[in-house]
Amino acid sequence: MSTHSGKVVLRIGSRTKEWNCETLASPEGIFLTDTSRWEEAGTVGSFSTAAANRVLMEVVRTETASCPRLRILDVGCGAARNAAPMATQGGTVVGTDVSWPMLVAARRRLATEGVAGRVALARASMDYLPLRDASVDLVVAHGIWNLARTTAEFRRAVAEAARVARPGAGLFLFTFSRTTLAPEDRPIPGEPFVFTQFAGEPQCFLTEAQVKEELFRAGWEKDPPGPLTEYNRPVAGRAIPQGGPVIYEGTFRRRGR
Repeated sequence: MSTHSGKVVLRIGSRTKEWNCETLASPEGIFLTDTSRWEEAGTVGSFSTAAANRVLMEVVRTETASCPRLRILDVGCGAARNAAPMATQGGTVVGTDVSWPMLVAARRRLATEGVAGRVALARASMDYLPLRDASVDLVVAHGIWNLARTTAEFRRAVAEAARVARPGAGLFLFTFSRTTLAPEDRPIPGEPFVFTQFAGEPQCFLTEAQVKEELFRAGWEKDPPGPLTEYNRPVAGRAIPQGGPVIYEGTFRRRGR
């Protein structure tokens, strides 16, 4: 991705194309998995009114202070709950999502908040990002990698994020924790961290050690060093916490190449 004159250059297959920031990229050449769950009116509506992640906004402020023309990739941007306020802080954002209704809702929100000219929206899966190598200063993976249906898909998504990130780029991660599930729950055979017990469909639930190992393998290291933040831990004796899954949150940095 390159940004200049209010435009963003995105990669589609082996080709590149330049879009004005307020336009939606064509889905041509992008192969997507099933998106029906994320196209339901109720789901789109709830995402359209969701508030931004306050910790993420602080990360963006910090990154922008050292990189005023911050280029941000919001993987699985949904209805722009984070993309819009990130653009308000001065970043140039590319938001990707597989759900066309989500992207339409995102475009409306961006227009309402007056930042459509700073955000490009592209219909793309998490493991095939239509951006150039080393073109992003900050990757946001907020509640998206946990939706990978296989370990291979998860690893492709993490590797794609590393590909488009420049050396030294940041990563904000918000994903499901293995603590959500009961200790006796077992993953799908042949999948080290893909489970169906939470929602009846394959989703990724990693331990902290697995998160760090998978990201390190792809070129990301914890920054600052230390443990991930964990939210919504279950009450003793209850397998699945009330109010949703247990969440890991943390920041990483792309190692130099």
